[in-house]
Amino acid sequence: MDVPRSTSLTEPAALPELARAIERFAQSDGDHMTAVPALSLHRRESATAPMHCIYGLGLAIVAQGRKRVSLGEEVFDYAPGQSLLTTVDLPVAAHVTRATGTEPYLGIMLRLDARTIVTTAAEMALSHPGKDNSYRAMSLGQLDPLLLGAVTRLVELLSEPELIPRIAPLIEQEIIVRLLAGPHGPQLRRLVANGSAGQQIARSINWIKLNFTQPVIADALAASANMSPSTFRHHFRTVAGMSPMQYLKQLRLQEARQLMLNEGIDAGTAGVRVGYESASQFSREYARLFGAPPLRDIKRMREAA
Repeated sequence: MDVPRSTSLTEPAALPELARAIERFAQSDGDHMTAVPALSLHRRESATAPMHCIYGLGLAIVAQGRKRVSLGEEVFDYAPGQSLLTTVDLPVAAHVTRATGTEPYLGIMLRLDARTIVTTAAEMALSHPGKDNSYRAMSLGQLDPLLLGAVTRLVELLSEPELIPRIAPLIEQEIIVRLLAGPHGPQLRRLVANGSAGQQIARSINWIKLNFTQPVIADALAASANMSPSTFRHHFRTVAGMSPMQYLKQLRLQEARQLMLNEGIDAGTAGVRVGYESASQFSREYARLFGAPPLRDIKRMREAA
């Protein structure tokens, strides 16, 4: 049985200010890209069905409403007053669980730059985070009021487009500094710590993401990470919330779904293109992840659009 992760929740007093700023620029349902390339705003006026997608290195904040993100067998429920940090690319299922027409779900997603995190962590001379035993690629934490203030200023900056190129990078830098120094700091520091197991697993995850259509042998990945197969699988599951083969499978199936939906190709062709040799295995694993065989699932998605 899945147990939702949560923390004791106290909403920062300034949170309504962020909600108003988001609503000012996201006046209709949907996902809104902004003039700040790394920032997107999200609004929903009703609860949504789970959507399978990839969460990359970034920070998600709910200003109003509630959201659930499922990673493998783990469930993360987060609400106003909490922030969700993802440090490596992860296949998840995400959906809004609380939203109404009068109080819509309002949230932001801010993509983070790995190189900036590395250089900033080095400049700050932060203490070594220690062993990787508690490192997770997705973490839920209380929203620090000072971090909230920086995020709010970044959203409000959208009203001054001529200043965005000059000021947005400074605020994004501040957000990274506050993340490194705050509750999420240990997760980010473990990601960038030279030679750490977390860094080795992050590299393996990146390799799988770039080569997911090719045959992947877990023992070879373990060797490249200088770990025994059992140690590698243990660290991979700890970081990513699933085994290497489950991670690979979800990447393949999500890509196949997008190919069928966007390019109109048939299930057999999609399965081959993402690395499946058996059409029956592809259809079986697809139905297990998405709840219906490929043809029925794609038809359902098009009718709902």
